[in-house]
Amino acid sequence: MKISKAVITAAGRDQRNLPLQALVDHDGASKPVLRISLEEVLNAGIGEICVVVCPEDRDAFSRAAAGLEATLHFIEQADPRGYGHALLCAREFVGGDPFLHLVSDHLFIGRGPKSCARQVVEAAEAAACAVSAVQATRESKLPYYGAVGGRRVAGSRNLYEIENVLEKPTPTQAEQHLVVPGLRAGHYLCFFGIHVLTPAIMEMLAGELAAASGRPVSLSPSLAELARRERYLALELAGRRYNIGMRYGLFAAQLALALEGGEREEVLAQVVELLAQREIASEPDGGSAP
Repeated sequence: MKISKAVITAAGRDQRNLPLQALVDHDGASKPVLRISLEEVLNAGIGEICVVVCPEDRDAFSRAAAGLEATLHFIEQADPRGYGHALLCAREFVGGDPFLHLVSDHLFIGRGPKSCARQVVEAAEAAACAVSAVQATRESKLPYYGAVGGRRVAGSRNLYEIENVLEKPTPTQAEQHLVVPGLRAGHYLCFFGIHVLTPAIMEMLAGELAAASGRPVSLSPSLAELARRERYLALELAGRRYNIGMRYGLFAAQLALALEGGEREEVLAQVVELLAQREIASEPDGGSAP
């Protein structure tokens, strides 16, 4: 299985401006989050990228991706029918091919020589099946993520056969349906925001949309159906995801990027200086000498 296409969904009405926010990347250059995501995809060896956007945002996203026009296709989600519908808008682009999928409101930082997207692509090509990246996440964060349950693949330390998928489960639901042997207590495998999916997912999303009677369509029910129909793996990545839609998410993502870059020591020095200044200010008399 060869992955040559990617779909980035960026049409969420409440988060559509997040990919346009500028951060200083690890190379020291200021870039929109969208640009960082596009480079993540290109570094995974993907040559064709589709970005699903709101109609009124197309020009802004085009400017943010300037210079990469030869690899990009923009598709507009004219009717806001949810995340699953946004992905379904790329059905014609995907055709009969497996594809890489990234959400646009997350930033991904790999640990080691391979980017997060490349790790997922290589795992999917090797296993010849759908693979979703996951991260062991404490249960207090379950309201922010979809999560999976299953069992570790024999002989592997970071691959899991997915048996269940739930969207933003409660701790009780997770304890009943998503416990994975070997994980720390109170931790669950939550989606990372990067998937390689087979074209069958589009058929399932189309069925969900037809049955939704105008309601928004999410992705997780179709992923659960995919796990019932096909082999579907979860890959615990060497890396971290940063949800920039959460409170302080942009700040956490920027700090993580800075600590991965060539100016790491300078950034650390500034953080230490800031903390020291706050400590001095909190002392009686502002820490002044008697």
